[in-house]
Amino acid sequence: MSDAIALAQEITPYIASAVGAYGVAVLNRAEDAAAEATVSFGQRLLGLLTRGSGSQGVAVTDAVAALADSPDDADLQAALRLAVRRVLQESPGLIAAINELPRPPGASTRTSITALGPRSVAVQNNSGTITTGDSHRDRPTR
Repeated sequence: MSDAIALAQEITPYIASAVGAYGVAVLNRAEDAAAEATVSFGQRLLGLLTRGSGSQGVAVTDAVAALADSPDDADLQAALRLAVRRVLQESPGLIAAINELPRPPGASTRTSITALGPRSVAVQNNSGTITTGDSHRDRPTR
């Protein structure tokens, strides 16, 4: 399940970029060679997520339609991310297929770091010691 959550967080910005560029038409627009790489990738992702996914694919389509009206709305982006996650959770093979797709150059403008589980730590860059636990006794050496 955590693979679906992490992947949904990673790919939703691409889909949101495609929706922002084309609105609801992104669902039907033919892939154009001149289209921006991020938008093109978002379109490919939408094609995979909505093709043969049943009711969950319809939920992605509905979330795209809502996001098209307000592409910068964080709540609508979250609704899209949830719909994407549900499709991915129902289709483990789809997770593998999407993970194999090459990401466009200059990929996502947002960094997503997720810590899952009790006492887990999420850090992008660290130059020191990270310790978790109730009875930590080690002191950093200087």
